[in-house]
Amino acid sequence: MTKERETFRWGHEALQFEIVLDDDGGPRLTHLGLPGEAQSIPGASLPLVEVTAAGHGRGWSGNRLVDTALGRRLRHRTHRATRDGDWHTLTVHLHDPETGLAAEVTYRSPNGIPVLRSEVTLRNEGQTTLHVESVSSLVIGCLTAQVPAAVDAADLLWAENDWLAECRWRRQPMRLTTPAHGGRVSNANGRAGFVLNGQGTWSSCGHLPMGGLTDRRTGRTWVWQIEHNGGGWRWECGEHDRAAYTALFGPTDTHHGWRHALEPGAAFRTVPAALSFSADGGPDEAFAALTRYRRAQRRPHADHQRLPVIFNDYMNCLMGDPTTEKLLPHIDAAADAGAEYFVIDAGWYDGENGGWWDTVGAWEPAASRFPGARGIHEVLERIRERGMVPGLWLEPEVIGVRSPLAKSLPDEAFFRRDGVRVTEAGRHHLDLRHPAARAHLDQVVDRLVGEWGVGYLKLDHNIDPGSGSTHPGETPGAGLLGHNRAHLDWLDGVLDRYPHLVVENCSSGGMRWDDALLSRMQLQSTSDQQNLHHYAPIAASAPTAVTPEQGAVWAYPQPEDSLDEVAFTMANALLGRIHLSGRIPELEPEARALVHEAVAAYKAIRADLPQAVPSWPLGLPAWDDPWIALALRTPATTYLTAWRRPGTDATATLHLPHLRDTAARVDLLYPSASRAVPAWMPGTAELSLTLPTAPSAVLLRITPTAPGSP
Repeated sequence: MTKERETFRWGHEALQFEIVLDDDGGPRLTHLGLPGEAQSIPGASLPLVEVTAAGHGRGWSGNRLVDTALGRRLRHRTHRATRDGDWHTLTVHLHDPETGLAAEVTYRSPNGIPVLRSEVTLRNEGQTTLHVESVSSLVIGCLTAQVPAAVDAADLLWAENDWLAECRWRRQPMRLTTPAHGGRVSNANGRAGFVLNGQGTWSSCGHLPMGGLTDRRTGRTWVWQIEHNGGGWRWECGEHDRAAYTALFGPTDTHHGWRHALEPGAAFRTVPAALSFSADGGPDEAFAALTRYRRAQRRPHADHQRLPVIFNDYMNCLMGDPTTEKLLPHIDAAADAGAEYFVIDAGWYDGENGGWWDTVGAWEPAASRFPGARGIHEVLERIRERGMVPGLWLEPEVIGVRSPLAKSLPDEAFFRRDGVRVTEAGRHHLDLRHPAARAHLDQVVDRLVGEWGVGYLKLDHNIDPGSGSTHPGETPGAGLLGHNRAHLDWLDGVLDRYPHLVVENCSSGGMRWDDALLSRMQLQSTSDQQNLHHYAPIAASAPTAVTPEQGAVWAYPQPEDSLDEVAFTMANALLGRIHLSGRIPELEPEARALVHEAVAAYKAIRADLPQAVPSWPLGLPAWDDPWIALALRTPATTYLTAWRRPGTDATATLHLPHLRDTAARVDLLYPSASRAVPAWMPGTAELSLTLPTAPSAVLLRITPTAPGSP
């Protein structure tokens, strides 16, 4: 790290930023990118931290939460750079002499990976309480150079996300939401810009807590994520001082009813946020960097390397109606197909044949579903006998209104607003800040995992109880943030006690698709989509928001499916995590052979997936695209899944720029009976692929070859 003329730089070989101190000591981040770029790409700046509080608003009113009075007044005190293993850390200490507010900004970046992670801690060193209404986790005011043409060339990226239609990325020119101001304008910063918010307990309901900006001319790209497991998040992207900026937040007063009374001597820590960077590789390279970062900062677990095949009895299978009689043939079929985990999904606790929604909470097996002296243990033992690890579905944070727990747990253990217990869709929501709520869930997990030997828990969450929960003198948004953090702490405690337990993150499919949870849990449910054709764009887009080895994709063959459709649904999962389901015992021998072949093909390549990074040879897929493609590449090999849906030409041209001018061999890995015709063109790095029938899908392997190789 060097310091010259009130400037200091920090970073490593893949990422460096420059902070300049104003004459009054106010720090501004003026450049973020590759080392050596700062002189050639001048950028505008904003304060390192933006804060609003009662009595301390913004200098330029509008929909933005930047250009704040407190942010402008924060002065540099000191900074310190350290390194811990592969992680570089810079801590910058700031102070507002007027109010006594101190801010500690902690930047972290893994060595060799162009990703910056940031979080902010506020401390009140003054004499009076500050009622904080918003505080940024990360502010970057220099996404583009400080010239109008740079903003003119910028495209915004964001992902719409809904039940059954997850991970739908959109791209549009930034000028559609931040138009240029011409003529005699004294302040051209505007009052709006592009803003996304998440609300409630579903962090990704409506949109993923992610976004991005890319230069359509040069490929220079930024992709960001807010690492928060609740819906209290916000990001904005606009133009300030003739350059593009982004500001990332957790909950705010305006959008989430969040306020925090920061008393003298007290501290508050923001949710983390991260930003990835690609100098010229476009969104693909930025997502690749984010993939490497996610692997570097998540909790280590053996599952991330083993990638066992999972059978789950729910989707297009038993659909929440498991019994011993129904499960046994599926256990045998799953084992024969090569599954290594077998998960009993919703309904195993429901003795009312349909009451499982509003009676949940005790998590005891229903005797009517598992008759006999051994009850559910007969099924768990059969799973083990067939060489698989048993798993169960739970929805831990809810208690049905008809559950005995709704009466036995104290009111304070539930979400409440204005002293009234929150009820949503026949359920109450536990507040995991309360020791009784946490003790109840710990007892459940200790029984299922510690006593029964269950090795996999699918943790679902199917209600949104609104703005949050309140203790006396607390806003709902602050209560929700407290619960979110207690939820993460509870998960850490479970995995500390049971380090080999595999935990899946599910929430009505992908309604809690965020890196706070995925830094702890081993798998992410990508969707509840039951239509194999609609699942293809979800499966292909999933690696934008989750590492490939954590993205659980349903593969659910049906006896009425054509052989092409069986191969299609199996191909959906081959570059992620196979969640096998469907009615396999009823398949004809030829269709069942396709299932077995797919699992074998997956096992042959899965050792490469935890090191692979994604790219999209046809671009990020739109919901109705007739051709879709996903590539995962390692230094030695590229795996490619391509889908052709009905209503399009039989041939498509796929772009793989990382293989330009590289002779390569293309092998068909699945299905072996496919009549696919691939043709590799090394000079243009294009693969011409013909799939004669629709729907159809294939898994290919592309391997560079030395001159003269066959």
